[in-house]
Amino acid sequence: MEKVIPFTLENGISGVKIENPPRINIFKTFDCGQCFRFDPVSIFGNKYEYGGVAFGKYVIFGQDTESELYIYNSTVEDYENIWRTFLAFDVDYEEIDAHISKVLKSEHIDKAIECSKGIRILRQDSWEAICSFIISQNNNIPRIKKIISSLCQKYGQSVCFLDETHYAFPCHEVLLNAGETEIFALKTGFRAKYIIDACQAIFEKRISIDSIKNMEKFDDCVLELCKVKGIGLKVACCALLFGFNKTEAFPIDVWMKRALEKYFPCGIDLAALGKWAGIAQQYLFYYEKYIQNS
Repeated sequence: MEKVIPFTLENGISGVKIENPPRINIFKTFDCGQCFRFDPVSIFGNKYEYGGVAFGKYVIFGQDTESELYIYNSTVEDYENIWRTFLAFDVDYEEIDAHISKVLKSEHIDKAIECSKGIRILRQDSWEAICSFIISQNNNIPRIKKIISSLCQKYGQSVCFLDETHYAFPCHEVLLNAGETEIFALKTGFRAKYIIDACQAIFEKRISIDSIKNMEKFDDCVLELCKVKGIGLKVACCALLFGFNKTEAFPIDVWMKRALEKYFPCGIDLAALGKWAGIAQQYLFYYEKYIQNS
């Protein structure tokens, strides 16, 4: 079990140091394409530092070794109530890795597991995940981040830290009131009408985020999200994996198609992988996109 130690720096910034945290590598976790709101920073002298806004709060995660994790601008209460869940520290990734390796029985998945060690599937805000992965369609990561940043800067609530202003992700009511024309002006392109439809779907209760979270059948979750214009299987799976804790989701994009054709031409038994299929997907995605093609 990790040990949580509060601290206050000379400049008045408070935070918590997590000793012996569950396995995590913040470089891999924030650099594997699952999250668009955290970026590298260099403020507190850690080897890796990633800062961003989640759940209306700006924090910086810092790490030198995997035996310690620093969370700046956090209290012990915030760690227990927000960040421990956000980082999925209640999940045993050693057990998951063993299950994935046993099911897939492949040297390729074993290599993917090894190079991806330290990645954790973050539990992001559900609405933010829906909107972000709508924006991700036919888009690259730098442009996705730029669009989301513009969206937050114009419509999100301000969050200040060290004399800098950051912005929370805007709620669906605010974006709905802004309208399609204003959303389009932020260079969202054809995605503007999909963002507005997602806002309307939630406002009109055509879909319910809480209901999706509580659905037992994964296919029902997909069907519910696909009620929104512009959300197909891939976007639904991404939103469910990264924003609804539906770790059985297995998004397939160009990189995953390439990885599956290369390493598993006869296919993968997703049913056997069960609720850890999405973590196997993330390992293969990271291995193919960031390691094999680096």
